[in-house]
Amino acid sequence: MKAMVVAGVMSGTSADGVDVAVCRISAGVGDRPRVKLVGFAEFPYKANVRRAVLAAMNAEAMSVAEMSRLHWRLGAVYADAIEATAERLGVRIGLVGCHGQTIYHQGVAAKYLGAAVRATWQIGEASVIAERLRVPVVSDFRTADLAAGGQGAPLVPILDACLFGHKTRNRVLQNLGGIANLTAIPAGMGAEGVLAFDTGPANMVIDGCMERLWGRRFDKDGAVGRRGRLLSAVVAEFLRDGYFASLPPKSCGREEFGGAYVSRFIAACEGAGGGKGDVVATATALTAESVVDAYQRFVGPHLGQRAPMARGVDFCVAGGGARNGFLMDLLRGGLEPLGVRVRTMDELGVPAQAKEGVAFALMAWLTWNHRPGNVMAATGAAREVILGKVTYAS
Repeated sequence: MKAMVVAGVMSGTSADGVDVAVCRISAGVGDRPRVKLVGFAEFPYKANVRRAVLAAMNAEAMSVAEMSRLHWRLGAVYADAIEATAERLGVRIGLVGCHGQTIYHQGVAAKYLGAAVRATWQIGEASVIAERLRVPVVSDFRTADLAAGGQGAPLVPILDACLFGHKTRNRVLQNLGGIANLTAIPAGMGAEGVLAFDTGPANMVIDGCMERLWGRRFDKDGAVGRRGRLLSAVVAEFLRDGYFASLPPKSCGREEFGGAYVSRFIAACEGAGGGKGDVVATATALTAESVVDAYQRFVGPHLGQRAPMARGVDFCVAGGGARNGFLMDLLRGGLEPLGVRVRTMDELGVPAQAKEGVAFALMAWLTWNHRPGNVMAATGAAREVILGKVTYAS
């Protein structure tokens, strides 16, 4: 099968902008496609667009007109980013996989209008992209898995199982975006042995504290947090939240760890005598300790059962959190005494920020070739399903 040039487009729960990964993908050996990253680009949201996205995520009420306009505006933002990336790389795109911007995600059923309902909503009009680029677009990836009984997340494990498994070493692929999610692949196994779930907040609480207290979008390299004092009692209090102890498969988002959570977290830190820097340091420690806790509770036992003779564990970090030196130091301090080697995704040949874009490029290719893209063990779905909706360029 001839290789196809596919653009994968991701805008995460941090709402900081758009990532575009351009890949060449073709059929490989067995069920594993061949995926080669051609290039990658990042496009920050303009300030007014980001404000609108964050308002939509946190809104108790928003007019239908405004939500509809944002949906169409984001379609144009994505099209601009893909066009610029293709021009920069000198390639012609044949297919686009666009995740869209998550506005709401509820992976666990709750009563609504007399019935148990789960829901997810990603916006960004795919028809705008298809018309502009004159290529088909696969979008709205999470809904088919949700309809099949899954949580619609995490979806990245299909890429992890395809590219990053190792014959003799266990691999844990940890993404630190707004939300932290991981995929654990026992040595010598593929998708059938995967354990994957959202561990909790990654940058979401740190960024929320930075915006509220410092007027900055994020803590560059963890410089603010590194100067602060860790309020261990606050971390311990918040780690008692029921989400962290709940069994996988599980997923979370801004609904659990967004604005209201940040307000409660800041109040707890201030009540413990913490200053602005201490709040950020403690938020960073919450992310690190929740990841280490998830490893100890769920991942280590899973790897020990599935691959007891493995030669060690590689813990490979991707996403914006990989750029936070303080967070990475805390992760190393918590994981390396457990015999885990902490690395960045770049060491495996995929830039840390490109991984999710590559994943949605792969998922689009799978959909285009009528192949399922979810990993049932990761999402809890009752069956494998073909993900996404295809918008054709007529």
